[in-house]
Amino acid sequence: MIAPVMPTYARAPMTFDKGAGLWLTTAAGERYLDFGAGIAVTSLGHCHPHLVKALQDQAGRLWHTSNLYHIAQQERLAERLCAHSFADTVFFTNSGAEAVECAIKIARRYQSQNGAPGRYRILTFEGAFHGRTLTTIAAAGQAKLLDGFGPPVDGFDHAPFGDIEAARGAIGAQTAAIMIEPIQGEGGIRAADDAFLASLRALADEHGLLLIYDEVQTGVGRTGRLFAYERAGIAPDVMAVAKGLGGGFPLGACLASERAGRVMTPGTHGSTYGGNPLACAVGNAVLDIVLADGFLGQVAKRADYLEAKLKALGARYNNTVLEGGVRGAGLMRGLRCRGPVAELIAALYDQRLLAVPAGENVVRLMPPLIVEEAEIDEAIARLDAACATLSSP
Repeated sequence: MIAPVMPTYARAPMTFDKGAGLWLTTAAGERYLDFGAGIAVTSLGHCHPHLVKALQDQAGRLWHTSNLYHIAQQERLAERLCAHSFADTVFFTNSGAEAVECAIKIARRYQSQNGAPGRYRILTFEGAFHGRTLTTIAAAGQAKLLDGFGPPVDGFDHAPFGDIEAARGAIGAQTAAIMIEPIQGEGGIRAADDAFLASLRALADEHGLLLIYDEVQTGVGRTGRLFAYERAGIAPDVMAVAKGLGGGFPLGACLASERAGRVMTPGTHGSTYGGNPLACAVGNAVLDIVLADGFLGQVAKRADYLEAKLKALGARYNNTVLEGGVRGAGLMRGLRCRGPVAELIAALYDQRLLAVPAGENVVRLMPPLIVEEAEIDEAIARLDAACATLSSP
């Protein structure tokens, strides 16, 4: 008999009743240290007072009017995102997948409006994850995502991640854009190096393509900069963000330069809920914290501390539980497991530490941006205990 909640998730055997900061508590009173952050979503931890107040204040004023009217909170959030990024304009969504869909539509319409309606294909990269809609699973091209859902949506070509010559060879007369995650999250915390991103920018410019970044997971401070593209200094034309932008409230955004975004005119795209007053009040509250003087510098400092601790842990358990070095950047880190990643995740649950599995047998560690050194020390101690259990004969 099927469960009332559709069984599309392999859920862990716990239910959380409340949260505060980096800690989640079950109804039975068991406390877990959260280094998954709801898959990089609770960027400021659980029930951050500033976010709670912003949501409560807005909930008592106005929830929804639709995008038929001006929304003050949305306009303020858009202005702030543009002021602190490459972008000149923003479309708001409810999720990362919707933000990616908007980016895809912009790329196709950009070419059509510039006299090339036959240019509709988008080059993406092996190991990518761009969402769960029919279009975004086709964009990723992974068999495990496509299985059972009929013919993939047409319009996507794929090249090996990090291979610029393969990318060059995959571009054809119908190519409209290149889309990449600066760091592949689901794909195993694989980071694109600066030279590769620079070469993709040059390739896009050479062929008249748009460069799209999927920063759904890397954006809003996760890598120690507001957006990951800033680390390389290679700006895109279009960028999808979500997850950390709402701090746990459903909110996504598609950012675009004026050159790319001006092709989106009334009637070309829309969203019933996207950018509603509730979501944007919370998004603005997130930016209040993340853009405050010194905050991102503190994130970078904590990230360096976490990286050093993880490297020491990896050295202790290399050739037994772990394999290779520390992946990723900022507070988006990965450790590759020698055995099935599910074994380490289960051992971490036993130690009351939450982490997230990823491709290539990698465990993801993505604590909220407010993590302190003491909490990093606590997480490392629990990781150590889990690894010790798995390395025992």
